Amino acid sequence: MTAKIIDGKAISEVFRAEYKVRVDRLIERGVKPGLAVIIVGDDAASQVYVRNKARACEAIGMHSEVHALPADTSQEDLLTWVNNLNANSAIHGILVQLPLPKHMDDRAVIEAIYPMKDVDGFHYANMGALVIDESWFPPCTPFGVMQMLAHEGVEIEGKHAVVIGRSNIVGKPQAMLLLKAGATVTVCHSKTKDLKKFTRDADILVAAIGCANMVTGDMVKPGAVVIDVGINRLPTGKLCGDVDFESAKLVAAAITPVPGGVGPMTITMLLGNTLRAAERAAGMAKSAGFTMMA
Repeated sequence: MTAKIIDGKAISEVFRAEYKVRVDRLIERGVKPGLAVIIVGDDAASQVYVRNKARACEAIGMHSEVHALPADTSQEDLLTWVNNLNANSAIHGILVQLPLPKHMDDRAVIEAIYPMKDVDGFHYANMGALVIDESWFPPCTPFGVMQMLAHEGVEIEGKHAVVIGRSNIVGKPQAMLLLKAGATVTVCHSKTKDLKKFTRDADILVAAIGCANMVTGDMVKPGAVVIDVGINRLPTGKLCGDVDFESAKLVAAAITPVPGGVGPMTITMLLGNTLRAAERAAGMAKSAGFTMMA
């Protein structure tokens, strides 16, 4: 058996086409969704990611701003930028690219973003709302995973989902979203003993631990759906995920590749969250919460 490849790029195009229709509808009402991204310093990977976000916005007719600040920017000056964007009615979503330079407090900066413009979904208010199923803005990567599963018709309710990783960015919110969808969820991490025992029992396995090729085919339950969130660069320069793709694809029923799997969906969900923020500002979104495939 060879697994079906879950093509994140193709799925993201489906969502972006639908988002463009909604953007056009807002523009007809005089509202152009706007996303502002702040990047501090000259990290090459972050700069590429920010450029991709800007291009994705512009491709569906959204307004995009990128504010590139030098690495020695003070935290006070960065907070001034955030506060100015909070007050700018043309900006519906604010994203501060992480990681920030070491002299800055990431959490203090995130908490300075107005929760209804926190399209990354990392503000305490949004993370707390996620726990009680009332979040406007689910964190983009785990939300992208859920949308991929929904698009592929993967049954979640009643299934055993195992998440490897407990970060605030992916692991924890991923577990919350899977719980919301009716899965029985186990969260594993670097301190988990006999990891294989848990992964071999997973109907849905999400790897988000940041360790190249850690999950091998013998750790995968035959017929499982494997979602690889990891992005690691090997000494050769080649990108790979947390899952050993070649061995796992021989066991799984479906699997995401790296690159081309979860990555495109992360940016697409950022567009979706910004669009949702703009619709709320325009009085076109009546309540908190979200649905899969919407």
